[in-house]
Order: sequence, then C-alpha cells, then structure tokens
Amino acid sequence: MDNIHIEATERSPEINFNFQDNVYLIKGESYPEDVPAFFGPNINQLKDHLADMDSGKVTFNFELIYFNSTSAKVIMQLFDLLEDSADNGVDVTVNWIFESDDDNMEELGEEFGEDLESVKFNLVPQES
Repeated sequence: MDNIHIEATERSPEINFNFQDNVYLIKGESYPEDVPAFFGPNINQLKDHLADMDSGKVTFNFELIYFNSTSAKVIMQLFDLLEDSADNGVDVTVNWIFESDDDNMEELGEEFGEDLESVKFNLVPQES
C-alpha cells in the first residue's frame, strides 16, 4: 500500500500515513471546505490497512492546533477505528500532542482519551 503524504494548507492539516512503519500523523488546523471529501479516501485506505492487521504496532500522532466540529467527528471515527484494531490484537498508541499553554486542546485530548479502553493514549504537551 502506498504511503499518503498531503501537505498542510491554510484550512487543512498535514496528513502523513506511513503504512510500512504503521506511523500516522495528522498535524495542523482542520477546517477544510469539504471534510468528508478531504478525509474520506485517506481514512478508507487506513481502514483497509488496519483490517488486514491482527498483530503488530501502530502509532497515531495527532498534533492539531484547531479543528471544527465536522473534523471532530472524523477524529472520533479514527478513534473508533483504532479502538477496534486494538481490540483485535494490534498494539495501538495514540499521542495527542498539544502546545503546553493550550488548555482547550489539552481538555479535548483528555475527553477523547476517556473514551478509549484498549488504546494507549498519551497527552504530550510541547513548549511553543
């Protein structure tokens, strides 16, 4: 499966899905004009890849500065997908990376992390 790398724009995040190493990144701001069109094909490819895994290790890094409510729904879909993979024997780690002075992103990360039972969830503050 070919890796996915999409550069960030003013409205959409960088997406870097490395299927060989099972390391995934969504970074930046996320409020694309058409959220399903932007994320849909990439998530479908990830879903297909994860469906073929019954072991191994996956690391997913979220390094978001801002996202709108439609992007939040996509993030929740991703967490559901990662939770399903972890339930099926894959070692899944999620790193929620946020600026140390961004209380809002920290709280959002805490809320997302509370819903995960099988995924290792790390809040990772970074200095601005």
